[in-house]
Parts: sequence; structure tokens; C-alpha cells
Amino acid sequence: MTCNLGGTERAIRVAVGMGLIGGALFVEQPGWGVGVMLVVGGIAMLTGLIGFCPAWKLFGVNTCRTGMPARQEDH
Repeated sequence: MTCNLGGTERAIRVAVGMGLIGGALFVEQPGWGVGVMLVVGGIAMLTGLIGFCPAWKLFGVNTCRTGMPARQEDH
């Protein structure tokens, strides 16, 4: 997996994911709304943390400046 999310987009995705998950937990809403917010928030946070979005790969979008690997292992 190569990185296809730039730094700014990754930060925005993590922030949006945290906001959606927090909203699902602390804002009164119908049961299906909680589920939708948790799923969408989890996906946004996960893709932001790993730096790779399968949907962006499918559409050929790449906001990462370099072709860096999504995860770099420490040796």
C-alpha cells in the first residue's frame, strides 16, 4: 500500500472521525444515526491514521506529495 493521502487531508480525516464518533456517543439521536456516525467516523479515522484510502485509489486520486509507503516500519 502506498500513501495516497496528504498530511492536511489525514489530519482533517482524523479530526472529522473523532467528531463523528464523539457525536455518536454524546448527542441524542435515533439508533440508526448512532450506527451511521460510528461507521463513517471509524472509516474516516482509520484512513487518516494509515494514510491510505481505497476509494481514492479506485478513482485515481492522490493527495500525497511523495509515493511514500503508508506505514514505515522502525528498524
